[in-house]
Amino acid sequence: MIVIAIANQKGGVGKTTTAINIATALAATGWKTLLIDLDPQGNASTGIGVSPADRARTTYDVLIDEAPLASCVIPTRIPNLDLIPATVDLSGAEVELVSVEDRTGRLRNAFAADTGHDVCFIDCPPSLGLLTLNALAAADTLLVPLQCEFFALEGLSQLLQTVERVQQRFNPDLGIIGVALTMFDRRNRLTDQVADDVRSCLGDLVFSAVIPRNVRLSEAPSHGLPALVYDHTCSGSRAYMALARELIGRLPERRKAA
Repeated sequence: MIVIAIANQKGGVGKTTTAINIATALAATGWKTLLIDLDPQGNASTGIGVSPADRARTTYDVLIDEAPLASCVIPTRIPNLDLIPATVDLSGAEVELVSVEDRTGRLRNAFAADTGHDVCFIDCPPSLGLLTLNALAAADTLLVPLQCEFFALEGLSQLLQTVERVQQRFNPDLGIIGVALTMFDRRNRLTDQVADDVRSCLGDLVFSAVIPRNVRLSEAPSHGLPALVYDHTCSGSRAYMALARELIGRLPERRKAA
């Protein structure tokens, strides 16, 4: 199983929307997919249609009680897509982990047991605390959603510095599989400028597919559905399908062959 963390310490960049729809797209192409909700807000769980009442065991149990991943997995209404949900209890995990031995390796240790999935996406909280560090320490690679606005560039540089520190201390094999430009608005000249700046700085690391601002993407979570299911013809869904194709093309050949 290849583990992909989806992270950006800045909130409101489309991180959870990206996690839900990319996971759905890979599941639709036949990959046995696991989505781990590591955000105390539980938005990925809600957006995939899992109510709080159905979240008996969560990522809190994995991190604090060292519950096996397989014991916390629940199926979703999307074929081939399973979920480990989150609740607000996870907000306390950040404090509880401070006094725990190997506090950044709890999630990595949980991946030692096979869950039977081909690929796993971790939806990280919008911060660089212990929850995100656990995800980065456990992940094979990182996908970064980046909103096309000026302040996003500053946040990206901070995230890249954090990745370097994680590589040095916890996970030397951590890579960045790509940066996805989100909330792209062609009517805004600044959007084009930011996109050009990011591409000139990071080159081929930036995915060609760009996720536009799209009303249907915003509506879908309120129905408990990924946008790809809610309206697969909208511009946002088509963009996420294109992004998924690019992502699959960047996965190691031995993983794709599996």
